[in-house]
Amino acid sequence: MKILYNYSLIVFCLLVSYRSVAQSGRLKPGFEKAELIDMLKVAGGHVDSVTIGMPERYKKLYRSPIVGLDNRWELWQRDDGVGVISIRGTTLDPLGWLENFYAAMIPATGQLQLSETESFSYKLAKNPRAAVHAGWVIGMAYLVKDIMPKLDSCIQKGTKEFIVTGDSQGGAISFLMTSYLTSQLGNRLPADVRLKTYCIAAPKPGNLSYAYDYEVITQGGWGFNVVNSADWVPEIPMSIQTSNDFNQTNPFVGVPQMIRKQKFFNRIALNYAFNKLDKPTKKAQKQYQRFLGTYIERIVGKNLPNYQAPAYVESNHYVRTGQTIVLDADEVYYQQFPNDTKKLFMHHFLKPYLFLANRLK
Repeated sequence: MKILYNYSLIVFCLLVSYRSVAQSGRLKPGFEKAELIDMLKVAGGHVDSVTIGMPERYKKLYRSPIVGLDNRWELWQRDDGVGVISIRGTTLDPLGWLENFYAAMIPATGQLQLSETESFSYKLAKNPRAAVHAGWVIGMAYLVKDIMPKLDSCIQKGTKEFIVTGDSQGGAISFLMTSYLTSQLGNRLPADVRLKTYCIAAPKPGNLSYAYDYEVITQGGWGFNVVNSADWVPEIPMSIQTSNDFNQTNPFVGVPQMIRKQKFFNRIALNYAFNKLDKPTKKAQKQYQRFLGTYIERIVGKNLPNYQAPAYVESNHYVRTGQTIVLDADEVYYQQFPNDTKKLFMHHFLKPYLFLANRLK
């Protein structure tokens, strides 16, 4: 009896110990240098000739077919069971660049008509003023169709913690994917699924209202935007802020009425000054939308027959999104990676990002 008791006690202690170790290795809030370095190496896994090394604790389980506008993702798993959704960045394929240039804004909640028989409904933010990049929503929509069944399978096997990551275009889509998957919690996905996001070298995904919403759902250390300060890609798309981009309560709302109350000559002068400031930005925004919206949409339609976009938002106020981790390009960095105008993507590649990540304290 005493031997049986001792044996039971040992088994119990081993189980408690195992559970404690397993829980301690799972996702935690907050930025982790080692986690970022692993995500950089996972991103490198999309390139078959990997030059930055493979992550030791992670195993690649699945690589998707190419879908949409040259989009692809991979499923990885960490040795403690955490899943990783890794979204590929832009390749040399012109379709991927077409997706990047399709930079008109569409509502962050809406529906895309992907084909004659298939539509995709999405909700990426609660705020009705939130708007996002049209091209990257298309990429997200096609990836979601392949990702969701894989997530269902992972969840059925007990995995409920996932890192969402991607570099470059993949980083931009990772913002949107995190928003979409969060909207599915308690619906298509169990409410207790946990997401943590590392967007690496990512361009700006949407406007300020979208950024606010994303930052709310990743508050507490569940989402990071990692940028090399020498990299130009996180500075795009070009942003145009007009008086329409402010919250509804703002001083610009009453300007026309205020001007009308002025004396005649003051009214003329103030109208002239206000229009000189206000009209150029609105004109630039319309030109931006005409070329990177309506014109590019026609080319997208040739590659995705029967695609129909929602009505564009009259805004191109793109902003930096998420809790930003700046990898500071200092003198030591430039000794390794000097500026060269003939090498436009020198500071955007994974190798310089890994160099700077390793130097983080």
